[in-house]
Amino acid sequence: MRITFYLIFIIFFLVYALINYYIGLRGWQYLGIYIPFLKRNVYWILFWSIALSYLAVRVSGGFIPAVVRYYLTVIGAYWLAAMFYFLQILLIIDLIRLLDKWFRFLPAVSKAVPRIGMVIGVAVMCVVTIILVYGTWNARTPRIKHYDIFVPKQAGTLEQLHVVMVSDVHLGEIMHNGRLIKLVEIVDSLKPDIILLPGDVIDEDIGTFIKQDMDKTFRKLSPQYGIYAVPGNHEYIGGKVEMAVHYLEQAGIRVLRDEYIKIADSIYIVGRDDKSHQYYTEKNKPLGLKDILGGIDHSFPLILLNHQPTQLDEAAENGIDLQLSGHTHRGQLFPINFITQSIFEIDYGYIQKGEYRLIVSSGFGTWGPPIRTGNEPEIVDIILNFVP
Repeated sequence: MRITFYLIFIIFFLVYALINYYIGLRGWQYLGIYIPFLKRNVYWILFWSIALSYLAVRVSGGFIPAVVRYYLTVIGAYWLAAMFYFLQILLIIDLIRLLDKWFRFLPAVSKAVPRIGMVIGVAVMCVVTIILVYGTWNARTPRIKHYDIFVPKQAGTLEQLHVVMVSDVHLGEIMHNGRLIKLVEIVDSLKPDIILLPGDVIDEDIGTFIKQDMDKTFRKLSPQYGIYAVPGNHEYIGGKVEMAVHYLEQAGIRVLRDEYIKIADSIYIVGRDDKSHQYYTEKNKPLGLKDILGGIDHSFPLILLNHQPTQLDEAAENGIDLQLSGHTHRGQLFPINFITQSIFEIDYGYIQKGEYRLIVSSGFGTWGPPIRTGNEPEIVDIILNFVP
């Protein structure tokens, strides 16, 4: 297992290094050589310092001072997005140049421009900068997504339930307490009856959550029927899922792991542990939903929290009325959304199959680059209506 991990890491690092070398080489050819005071070796030192900053933080553990770690994380995270778009744009440019060698379709005037390489370099820099600026603003501007859903069941004395769902907050060094305060203010203004958090509340490193007392921020929320969450894959990736659960519950959030709870003697909230736990813990194979629901009264509405929008048929077959999921971020960076669309039956939005319903959120926060392109961060506001 350890050998496999090291092999995967080596392959990943080599691919990452080759991509960055390609970008760095084009950067020097298009811009670097035109800067008179910039020496080639200085350029490459600066370039690799930025390109490797995110990886350096990830593999350093706690050896880097907190302040340095924070800035390296931010710089590295933005570089991941810049790298993603630099690679696409530069490959398109090189492909056009290659095709032009064969078919000679570019006008001669385009090749007669003085210092054409510098013009291309400046243009590419401007495009990527605009994307990063827009993506940063977009990621920090959450929208409210409304759903009005009818569930043809009686829910005790309740005829309606106001649910606010927030997925993929990814609280950590980038999604810090200031961002959480904004989230809490928006959610509180909606005045929900219950708040549901389907996974990835905390990013891999729980240290920032603890240091910034984010549990106290969460405690400003006091919906009538409480706050419930399930673990996501990132709580497991960090290797400290038990600690994450502890601090979430300290924040007044009940974490459901392959279990259910009945609220107001009217509705069941079912929490499914993320399927990734089998890769990061010594637990056995994940429980089937039928086992999790043992003893439940299906005459009441059943709401399932499952971080990943998978196992839809199983949920439908076991009488789930509404499943709430996240995980996909709707791709986060365009055009990754085309990949998430191909992986999941539905990577965003609402579907209904018979009496089974599913809402997949694009999430509130970000993982890695603190930007979003081609999608919006959101808080999901749901009105559930029941048979009187």
